[in-house]
Amino acid sequence: MGLKGKLIASQEVKCGGHSVHDMFHTNTHHIRNISPLINHFEIHEGEILKVGEVVSWKYIEDGKEKLLKEVIEAIDHHEKSITWKVIGGDVLELYNSFTIITSNEHEWTTSTLVYEKKNEDTPEPLALLGVFLDVIKHLEDHLLK
Repeated sequence: MGLKGKLIASQEVKCGGHSVHDMFHTNTHHIRNISPLINHFEIHEGEILKVGEVVSWKYIEDGKEKLLKEVIEAIDHHEKSITWKVIGGDVLELYNSFTIITSNEHEWTTSTLVYEKKNEDTPEPLALLGVFLDVIKHLEDHLLK
């Protein structure tokens, strides 16, 4: 059994957390046009923007292109949260399991990474968390224009 961990980061967004949630929920495919850190977004299966949808992202982390394939596990419209379970890509080379949760309220958005490291030498996923925070900043800048 690996070592379990959780990273949580909340950031203030002047455009409102509901706007960020709307981007992640209803306009996900536009994020690649807004953030220079996202190179590619593809829907592989499932009903668009519904639980069970499988998507992949190509993103830039520490100057290198990475792949992340995930399935939407839960959407809570009241709490404005989305839970994605990683099912493929570079992240699973280091982690046995990886879940990403975004939640949004008023002027805040929170990114939560829940993971199980393959071994104790595996680093914390701080670089990936940084990508999420930067993408949210790019979304905020776009929404405030």
